[in-house]
Amino acid sequence: MYEFTPVGWLKHCVFHPVEGFEDLRWKKQGSMKISLIIVFFLFVAMVADRQATGFQFNDNYVKIFNVVPLIVQSVVYYITWVVGNWSICTLLEGEGTFKKIAIYSAYSLVPYIVCTIIKVILSNFLVQEESIWISALAYLGLGWSIVLMIQAMKACHQYSFSKTLVSMLLTLVAMLLILFLAILLLSLFQQVYVFFYSVYTEIAYRIRG
Repeated sequence: MYEFTPVGWLKHCVFHPVEGFEDLRWKKQGSMKISLIIVFFLFVAMVADRQATGFQFNDNYVKIFNVVPLIVQSVVYYITWVVGNWSICTLLEGEGTFKKIAIYSAYSLVPYIVCTIIKVILSNFLVQEESIWISALAYLGLGWSIVLMIQAMKACHQYSFSKTLVSMLLTLVAMLLILFLAILLLSLFQQVYVFFYSVYTEIAYRIRG
């Protein structure tokens, strides 16, 4: 069995996913601190992808920048995935804890983050005719991370391959439900705030009058 530093375990999982995540589980390794750093860099990569991609490959209007959608697409989606997977796999008798799911999921995002950053850098040097390299990096990062995520969830919960795929599909459904309920709650809180603010404004107006 291998012995690595925390960063070494991350590399082992990224480049040897089949045995890497199993070793990670068996040795009870994995760093929550590194996972949080990875999620932060996921956000940074998405900001860079939107704002710093070469103008020939960038369809975004970079003069107007709104950070909220990027936070949702990175941090919020990650948290929702972890919560959704933990909820679903608790019902399906998975062995993974909330912490393990958070760590394994974050480790799986590394190829996507790295390829996105490399893609952004290259987009400022390549010409339109060489766009195939940009597309190749995008598909490589996404595909590699999906493979890692499948193997990570398989090792984390000790599922068969087919049950892992089913649990991940159910997790996506759970994510939609969680986000839908979150939007409903935000809308409700907004309406309550508007109501009380209107009451306060009316009372204040009558007192001054």
